[in-house]
Amino acid sequence: MYQPESKQTKLKILVADDHELALYATINVIKQEYALSEIIQAQTTQDALQKASNNELDLAVIDLNMPELTGGTAQVESGIQLLKALMRSHKNLNIVVQTATPRCLVRLKPAISSHEGGFTVADKSLPMHEMLTRVDWSLKGVIYTPPEIRSGLEFKPEWLEVMQLAFKEGLQDTAIAKQMNVAERTVRHYWSKIYDVLRVYPDNGKNLRIQTEIRAREEGLID
Repeated sequence: MYQPESKQTKLKILVADDHELALYATINVIKQEYALSEIIQAQTTQDALQKASNNELDLAVIDLNMPELTGGTAQVESGIQLLKALMRSHKNLNIVVQTATPRCLVRLKPAISSHEGGFTVADKSLPMHEMLTRVDWSLKGVIYTPPEIRSGLEFKPEWLEVMQLAFKEGLQDTAIAKQMNVAERTVRHYWSKIYDVLRVYPDNGKNLRIQTEIRAREEGLID
């Protein structure tokens, strides 16, 4: 059975989740174990970033599927961008990510590897005592990622940007090159690397880009 390091530890904790029931459930469980802690809550990524910048946090518990603004649509990509921003501006922040789609965190492998604080992932299907274990680990500076991430594909940021621009914004290579401020031949070179890493090769009767998009979604590289 889980036993926290100290129930009397005074911590400042940010809990971000756009679903009120999940938000309050997480807060209540944390309060039971860390009764003296100050809990700060957020329901959008913008609010989470603002509160993180205004407070000296010990821990952030983040739902990966979040809207950017109030009334917006919850998206994994918004959560990914929030985590990137938090790790960039708060290099020692301990983080717990709650998600039903841990494979998507493969996009953060370089950032996680260089992060100096704890970083753990809690699948939303886990019992609450298991989630509290992830909290404890993160506070101790542990890096814990599920097998889907540890064995995931290594992708450079510019390759991910190419796929985001192509598959989410519908841009052609010329427009992608302009957006990224690179030559069009550089974009074509990125595509060749993407095909190879995803093991997508020319096949009669099949569209290479469509097959690439399918594989990228399977690997959690795009929503």
